[in-house]
Amino acid sequence: MKISYRILLISLIVLLSCNSTFAVDKSTDIKSSAEKVAVQKNMVLGLNDCLNIALQNSPEVKKYRYKYAISKNDVGIAKSAYFPTLGIGAGYNYNGENSTLYTMNDTTLDAEASINQLIWDFGKTHANIKMYKFNQIAAKYNFDNAVLNTVYAVEINYFGVLAARTNVDVERANVQVNERNYQRIKAYFDEGIKSKIDLVNAEVNLSDAKIQLVTAEQTYQNAIVKLNNSMYIAYAPAYEIKNTEAFNFSKNFTPVSLQRISETKDISKLPKDVGNAYLTVGVQKLDVLENYKFKPFPYTFDESVDLAKKNRPDLKSYEAVKNAMDEELLVIKRQYYPKISASAGYGYKDKYSASSYNAGVNLTSSVNIMQEKNEIDTGKLQIALAKNDIDQLEQNIYFDIQTLYINMKQLEKQIPLVNVKVKQTLENFELADGRYAVGLGDYIELQDAKVKYNNAQQSYVNTVYNYNVARANLEKAIGLQQAVTANIEDKK
Repeated sequence: MKISYRILLISLIVLLSCNSTFAVDKSTDIKSSAEKVAVQKNMVLGLNDCLNIALQNSPEVKKYRYKYAISKNDVGIAKSAYFPTLGIGAGYNYNGENSTLYTMNDTTLDAEASINQLIWDFGKTHANIKMYKFNQIAAKYNFDNAVLNTVYAVEINYFGVLAARTNVDVERANVQVNERNYQRIKAYFDEGIKSKIDLVNAEVNLSDAKIQLVTAEQTYQNAIVKLNNSMYIAYAPAYEIKNTEAFNFSKNFTPVSLQRISETKDISKLPKDVGNAYLTVGVQKLDVLENYKFKPFPYTFDESVDLAKKNRPDLKSYEAVKNAMDEELLVIKRQYYPKISASAGYGYKDKYSASSYNAGVNLTSSVNIMQEKNEIDTGKLQIALAKNDIDQLEQNIYFDIQTLYINMKQLEKQIPLVNVKVKQTLENFELADGRYAVGLGDYIELQDAKVKYNNAQQSYVNTVYNYNVARANLEKAIGLQQAVTANIEDKK
């Protein structure tokens, strides 16, 4: 019975130590789920809605959240060096011996338990823990950088859909203008007022307008694919997106649908004749960006650079990695320092009903001098390399912001100028159309005015789009966070 009690006591000690050592920290638990946020049919989404969907679906964001959790556990592993190490052992031995004179059998049951506790290792474990803490900080900033990239990718693609859809409206209106122009010239030709060459030119220009419309629709569909891809929503149903304050078109909602991606229509036929076609008005105003306003960028170039140095998560990650390397070098330098530890043990053998006890304090040290020297040299070189990477990134940030700032400011200046050009080309088109209608102008003058008006509208839309993209890229380079973001501790 005594044997059973002692063995049971040793087993309980080990069981308790296992429970305390391997307890799960539920605060770091992250659910691994393949579920994604879906878009329902006919939903109307704003930019923030799309950002939320992307952040919840993004595998890149999830990957860096998992990496952060791993780095957090690495810190716990490093800290475990300060906890005692428990050991248990038990054995059963059978010895038998046979000879012509005698037969002997012998059985032995023994058990032992031990505990070992680090007392001090002259800062090696402390430096090791700090190294993993800096790695955890770097992992956190890598996560922030993944969030930043996801947010701005969605924002740019969101603007891309708005711009592409508006260009479709411009090209569709251009087709309608050319159809009305063809009908009018056809009526003039039938009355003998206009020549055959004007009619042929009208047909050619109508075909060109239709080709441009098909190209614009293709660009629109590709923009939808990019937006859906940036939100990670394959097989998305038809939905709509809202205008933004900085991209406010005359239409409040833009349809997002690829349900008719395989549909083909024959649009090559000429429009049917209509009665009194020569009275058809050829000019129609199209306000794709009515009363467009934008808020000027609030930071100077120097302020933008300073903000980037404070905000950029990738720069902060580089700095944290460099700090981790500093601590790793400390660990290497302290390898030859001795380690002081305490130990205790208990053993029992049933053969002689004997038990033993031991306790002690140990001082140990071992080092390979050549290996130590080379490891220190390597650690110093890695730190120098990390510093070089930080300097290079700071240089790249400066010049990237400089380029992006110049581009954004130039586009900011162009927007009101292109807006004026739209109004001027509209007036010119109206005058040319009136002159042609009364026989004072020729068809080349009319077509030239019409092309200029259409191009001015496209230029206006593209300038606003390019400005929004340039501004978004500048904000990303600065590291400005949007209203919608994700937290590293969120359990997704």
